[in-house]
Amino acid sequence: MVELTQGQQLRVERADGTPLREVRLGLGWDKERNAGFIGSGAPDVDLDATAVQFAGDQLFDLAFYNNLATRDGSVVHLGDNKTGAGEGDDEQLTLDLSKVYHRVDTIVLMVSSYQGHSLEWVANAYCRLLDGLDDDATEVARYTLTAGPPETGVVMAKLTRDGAGWTLHTIGRGIAAKVPTDAIDLLRAFV
Repeated sequence: MVELTQGQQLRVERADGTPLREVRLGLGWDKERNAGFIGSGAPDVDLDATAVQFAGDQLFDLAFYNNLATRDGSVVHLGDNKTGAGEGDDEQLTLDLSKVYHRVDTIVLMVSSYQGHSLEWVANAYCRLLDGLDDDATEVARYTLTAGPPETGVVMAKLTRDGAGWTLHTIGRGIAAKVPTDAIDLLRAFV
């Protein structure tokens, strides 16, 4: 497993150079101890993972808590976790990179706070890439966000197509977005 830092890139392939076809992206986080109703009187911290597909700078489709799969069937959101409680991934997306519509060249991965919390209330946020879709999938890479940004959303990473393969780029930049559909114009800056 490779531990990535902000701004790094990793080819989405096996050690022998074979491109990975079916991958799972896991996103996890913990809320800070004083976050949520008991600590601050505000609603509980509800973060949402989203994958947004672009063809050039044009939106193609997105998968998130309110639209669980893209039209081409290549990206599937596995369900909404409204608290971040528990160990391991809080939300997951599966990607069949062989099914991604041929004009889609970028898939942006973001996390946003549905209740509008600044991500300074979040600790231990990470994005990880796994080879395979089942429970025994192998973790290939992980990117850990070292500090929550003062905005309500963060662009964790993006996948870009280059020929027959894909490359993962870590980003870790904050954006002012509570719901994915309101973030499309902001995400174009990362395409």
